[in-house]
Amino acid sequence: MLSLKKLFGKDDKFFDLLEAGAEEAKASVALFASFLTKAADGTGVPLDEFIQTRRKEKRIRHTMTEELSKTFITPLEREDIEALSWALYRIPKQVEKIVERLSIYPGKVPIAEFQRQAELMLQAADAVVFMVKQLRGGTTIEKIREANDRLQYAEGEADKVMLSLLKELYHNRTHTERELVILQELYEMVEQAVDRCRNAGNIVVQIVLKHS
Repeated sequence: MLSLKKLFGKDDKFFDLLEAGAEEAKASVALFASFLTKAADGTGVPLDEFIQTRRKEKRIRHTMTEELSKTFITPLEREDIEALSWALYRIPKQVEKIVERLSIYPGKVPIAEFQRQAELMLQAADAVVFMVKQLRGGTTIEKIREANDRLQYAEGEADKVMLSLLKELYHNRTHTERELVILQELYEMVEQAVDRCRNAGNIVVQIVLKHS
């Protein structure tokens, strides 16, 4: 069993920051799902909410860097902490980019198609939060692998959904060439958000394997 608390000593600040980062990442994904629901109803989530979520994540990263600079001995490799913190930050950053593009899309946004992808994003984000929280106080590689399996499944399904959406897009003759190019890029950007979650999960797995 891994006990990162022993590695970090009695100070929980690193756990607090990593968990806060994971929660903000999940919040951005949940906000995206809400954005799609409200868009379908004719309303919308202000872009500022996504920007604030990303900024919160950025502040968490900066605090993490500051705390690492104050800590001379960290039995857990600094590179692992930095890598996980950066991977978590990239999730809301990617979501913000997606919403920015959707907000200026010139045509009618195909909400149902994006909702299929958003469901998998939520599954992936849930798995990331669970995995990061497992680091506090100790975990087993079995628990991490089970959660990572859920994460990898969501990522694999997201790939399949994207390919299915692209196939539908390529065979749809109602879209202009410009809309086809833009929608293709948007579908790929959403799938990349799931990839960001997978990357964060992979780092957690690597950390646990190093100290198991």
